[in-house]
Amino acid sequence: MDSVHLEHPLEEWIGRTESRSDVITPVPVGALAATLDRDDPPPQPGDALPPLWHWLYFLPAPRQSELGPDGHPVKGILLPPVSLPRRMWAGGEIEGSPVLRIGDRVLRRSAITDVVAKTGRSGPLCFVTVDHDYSTARGAAFRERHDIVYREMSGATPAAAPAPPPNEPPAERSWQVDASPVLLFRYSALTFNGHRIHYDQPYVTGVEGYPGLVVHGPLQATLLLNLAAALGAPAAFRFRYRGLTALIAGPPFGVHGRAASGKIEGWTRDAAGVRCMEAETSW
Repeated sequence: MDSVHLEHPLEEWIGRTESRSDVITPVPVGALAATLDRDDPPPQPGDALPPLWHWLYFLPAPRQSELGPDGHPVKGILLPPVSLPRRMWAGGEIEGSPVLRIGDRVLRRSAITDVVAKTGRSGPLCFVTVDHDYSTARGAAFRERHDIVYREMSGATPAAAPAPPPNEPPAERSWQVDASPVLLFRYSALTFNGHRIHYDQPYVTGVEGYPGLVVHGPLQATLLLNLAAALGAPAAFRFRYRGLTALIAGPPFGVHGRAASGKIEGWTRDAAGVRCMEAETSW
């Protein structure tokens, strides 16, 4: 993959910052637990927030007139005005002890730390890196990195990632998730995500060229880290994840994990056996 020169205005976006505060209220927690068919008791003040469920908060609320044709907020507010129209959450990392509790007031400070243009097999790409620092009245909580990729509206489905080799060690624990349009709609509603690839079948197939609705990257990452917690990951850790190919809604998909020396490897796999996201939790 070759690097290309960025237009000067995009380079100027590096260093742009934003601060948001929010209160960890119980209603979104109970709603996501219901969406994921969990048997959690009703959330109470002081209860710990499950890992990555902070993505239910700090939600931008742009006016309807500020949305682009894909349902996302138009670029140029915090994110740079990249001319490439197709936008995906490519991966990220979280490090620290991300224990937030019901009732916490949390401050999130965000900064654009990198904007890189490249040329790949599918054409021009632009990668934007956003760092977030979270803190509460107890002090600094954790740091997070989001990797966002922009690409051309090719109208063709990206090539699928290869299936794992047959001698791959088996998962220690697996969950099956019903990838229904209702699940995607409810998660989009909980995260106030208007991206049409998750709920608008004519748009996602006719405009963006996917074979069906796309399962959210953040939803996959949330399931992978919660599975790692179920496998014994400690409260302080580093969690890294990256998307390999789009996970298309329809048949149930698998969330898998296995413990290794000082880490837990995780992955999602579609009904055809293709890996769609990989993750590693280490400590």
